[in-house]
Amino acid sequence: MNLASTAMLALAMSTDAFAAAVGKGAGLHKPRLGEALRTGAIFGAIEATTPIVGWALGLAAARYVSAFDHWIAFVLLAGLGVRMIMAGLSPDAPAEERPKRHSFRVLALTGLATSMDAMAVGVGLAFLDESILPIALAIGVTTLIAVTAGVMLGRVLGALAGKRAEIGGGVLLIAIGAAILYEHLSGA
Repeated sequence: MNLASTAMLALAMSTDAFAAAVGKGAGLHKPRLGEALRTGAIFGAIEATTPIVGWALGLAAARYVSAFDHWIAFVLLAGLGVRMIMAGLSPDAPAEERPKRHSFRVLALTGLATSMDAMAVGVGLAFLDESILPIALAIGVTTLIAVTAGVMLGRVLGALAGKRAEIGGGVLLIAIGAAILYEHLSGA
């Protein structure tokens, strides 16, 4: 995977976390940078770990599916992209009372929920025999930055930008999956 693909993948993986962070930031009264960085670090660490877990699981099965690995990567990425687009187009849930400061447990559970797609991407990358550490690091750092910005901008951006970011992330995932499929089918 080249640098541009890694950057696009990292950006796509961070968009659902960004959308969640916008919501978390919107629920806080004048969020401080410390809280935003704390949230970003939690999300980033989880988002960097889950593709490694998925990659390890994928390696266990890679030798059995190497003939059609590019199709698996495409289906996983396209499916995740469609799911993200559908979530971005769905109406918001009713507003609930929001906490003044988010607990570690709530942030970790939210981070884990938004990182399931990164685990699936890790599985797909194992089938493509990609080195996972630089990709996981790129995903983690990008998520840290996106979530920190999302928390700080949450009161300004609101749910609308969060939904648009999720839709954009879905489109990017589908494009990456299509590029992987094209590279393998064309021999590029």
